[in-house]
Amino acid sequence: MAALSLPTVPVEGGLSSYFRQAWLFPLLGKEEEYMLAVRLRDYGDTEAAHKMVTSHLRLVAKIAMGYRGYGLPVADLVSEGNIGLMKAVKKFDPERGFRLSTYAMWWIRASITEYVLRSWSMVKLGSMAAQKKLFFSLRKMKNRLNIIDNGELDPEQTAALSDAMNVSEKEIRDMNRRLSARDASLNAPLSRDDEGIEFQDTLVDERPLAEALTADRQELSFRRELLVDAMDGLSEREREIITERRLSEEPLTLEVLGQRFGISRERVRQLEVRAFEKVSKAMLAAAAEVEGAA
Repeated sequence: MAALSLPTVPVEGGLSSYFRQAWLFPLLGKEEEYMLAVRLRDYGDTEAAHKMVTSHLRLVAKIAMGYRGYGLPVADLVSEGNIGLMKAVKKFDPERGFRLSTYAMWWIRASITEYVLRSWSMVKLGSMAAQKKLFFSLRKMKNRLNIIDNGELDPEQTAALSDAMNVSEKEIRDMNRRLSARDASLNAPLSRDDEGIEFQDTLVDERPLAEALTADRQELSFRRELLVDAMDGLSEREREIITERRLSEEPLTLEVLGQRFGISRERVRQLEVRAFEKVSKAMLAAAAEVEGAA
């Protein structure tokens, strides 16, 4: 894919300005996205690629903000995420039936997580997926268990984390030491070459930005679209039952639905279970296909 003209990600500060620029690009409807993807795939249309990439810059920003707790500049995280997005656009197959956002988020996260792992100043992690998962989930679990991230864990904390994450206490201690190895004075210089730039300059306000909140809503919309696509495989009766039983704020009883369709309560329950299994299977299959392609 030829180089695309994207908003410049600022090296220092100015991220709010970048996010505002990213949010100016219009979102694509399902049909428009499909036609652009076909134009790119069949004719190498760079204009189509540009529209597909820029319409998803806000998704990159949202995902990148989730990795801001690792002491790396958010601008770098966004840049790496953009690289993943462009790879996703290049490989996207519109005939598979799912939206670009569903496919691209795997590439974006993969690009950002690989960058974090490359940049982390610690003993190199193995290539095992379990180790990488532990690296990115340990901090979140410590927060969930209200364990202050201040260095060495005591035996009780280690045991609690081991139980919660289903890994050995040794793995918890080793990974925590690797994570803690990055800790340094907030006033320490980033490097010998970065005169006047301290570690604290890379820290980001943990409160969600308005842009990030908007991206959250957008991702929820993407998930709803995936659910809608999965429900297209249901019969009209199954779709109505699953909607009334699982998606309604005030679910109807089996008896009420049985009277509506002229069938027994047990038959309604069977149809509900079958419909739910169909939807779950369809969504999991789509996710597994995307993950496998990534």
